Amino acid sequence: MSQNTSKRVKVDLKRLINCNQVDVNQLMPLKYKWAWEHYLNGCSNHWMPTEVPMGKDIETWKSNSLSADERLVIMRNLGFFSTAESLVGNNIVLAIFKHVTNPEVRQYLLRQSFEEAIHTHTFHYIVESLSLNQGEIFNMYNEVNTIHAKDQFEMTLTTDIMKPEFTTSTPEGAQKFLENLIGYYIIMEGIFFYSGFVMILSFHRQNKMTGIGEQFQYILRDETVHLNFGIDLINGIKEENPDLWSPQFQAHIIDLIRQAVELEIQYAQDCLPRGILGLTAPMFREYVQYVADRRLERIGLKPIYRSKNPFPWMSETIDLNKEKNFFETRVTEYQSAASLDWN
Repeated sequence: MSQNTSKRVKVDLKRLINCNQVDVNQLMPLKYKWAWEHYLNGCSNHWMPTEVPMGKDIETWKSNSLSADERLVIMRNLGFFSTAESLVGNNIVLAIFKHVTNPEVRQYLLRQSFEEAIHTHTFHYIVESLSLNQGEIFNMYNEVNTIHAKDQFEMTLTTDIMKPEFTTSTPEGAQKFLENLIGYYIIMEGIFFYSGFVMILSFHRQNKMTGIGEQFQYILRDETVHLNFGIDLINGIKEENPDLWSPQFQAHIIDLIRQAVELEIQYAQDCLPRGILGLTAPMFREYVQYVADRRLERIGLKPIYRSKNPFPWMSETIDLNKEKNFFETRVTEYQSAASLDWN
């Protein structure tokens, strides 16, 4: 029986975008091994929110042990993250996946989109466990100005890519796509999420709301992989399309990051009108600037703030998986939030 081998994938022809010469359904052989490694890392990190018991959190939330300011921080961050994760997931499915022309990168995107669904599930689980007002939390992006401003900033980066006629085949289109990737991986997941991580994990460090804290630890671990994948994808597109990374485009990206930093600082001020748990709003100006500089460096741009990190323990938390089994607290038997006895 004759075999037609002429259509087998030639690895050298694989491209991250604008590849019309290779069948995107043929995964092997791999060209971008970093994408497959991120996929495997994502799979090894698998978790579900319902594996985390919420009994102690429910007890604490019902008690008078949390101040009004502490409750505000928790509510604001649940409100922001609950919608932000959906925005990221929608952007992957409706914008990024369509225009990436490499199967191993798409394989990771499928994994990431599932993880975004898990994160959204997490906020549903927390809201349900604490008997919070679902409409208030999940509509906070329309009702709280600082959350709305961050989400609106991101959605403007998706508008053009969502149009049916959008293509990356022109330099302008490819730059717009690269802008979107930077907006969601570097800014949304790499900057906008990190103030919230600090705030919620500060509770966890003081043995308060440990169920929520544990789930945020798992989300942070996922987001670390998302960020590293996004950086590899951005830098890979830059390498294959060097003309896109013009001085004018670099200046535009720096301007976007400056805008994002100010939006995140305003959000931190909104969450922390007064200090709690040793946290104050001015500390977050320094932290957000520090984080932004690290993100700039990862995509080949110079730092612009040169601020110091006021929360060095966050680096230890991010590296937690290197020190111990991150899931050693995972329980195999637990009581679901719906069956917990509030009395």
